[in-house]
Formats: sequence, structure tokens, C-alpha cells
Amino acid sequence: MTLNFGILALLEAKPGKGDELAAFLEAGRALAVAETDTVTWYAFKVNETTYGIFDTFAAESGRQAHLNGQIPVELGKVADDLLATPPNIQLVDLVAVK
Repeated sequence: MTLNFGILALLEAKPGKGDELAAFLEAGRALAVAETDTVTWYAFKVNETTYGIFDTFAAESGRQAHLNGQIPVELGKVADDLLATPPNIQLVDLVAVK
């Protein structure tokens, strides 16, 4: 399978909300597993307030399905409580994959 498409989403937690954001991301894994066109899904921590998600897809249709799926809906429900700024979502084209 060739992976051509990705999403990089950076999330900045409000002060003191990093652990809650991490727990939200851990729970989000189950939603990502249910997405048949999401090939890989990573949630990561950069520091105490900066977190992120990186996903990969074989086709643009899978990326669009993810963007219109349950994870963004659930993030929208907690964003006001957990996030200091709106999510920084970048659509990326993969250049090389191992």
C-alpha cells in the first residue's frame, strides 16, 4: 500500500489541562481504529501543553472521510474546555515512507 496523504494536527492545551488532553487523545485511538481508510494514527506529546495527531492515508478520499469523521466531532465537544487555541490542522502530502 502506498501512503500519499497525511494530516498533522497540533493542539495547545490550556494551562493545567495537558493530562486531560492526553486522556482524550488516548480515548480517540478507538475511533481511529474504526476508520477503515485511516492507515496509521499517532497521538503524541511535545511538552506539557503541546500535543498532536499525525494520520496517514492511501487516498484523498480516506483523508476527507477522517476530516469529516467522529474524531473532529469529539474534539469540537472538548475544545473550549481543553484547548488554549484552535487546533492547527495541516494537510500534508507524504514524500517518503518507510
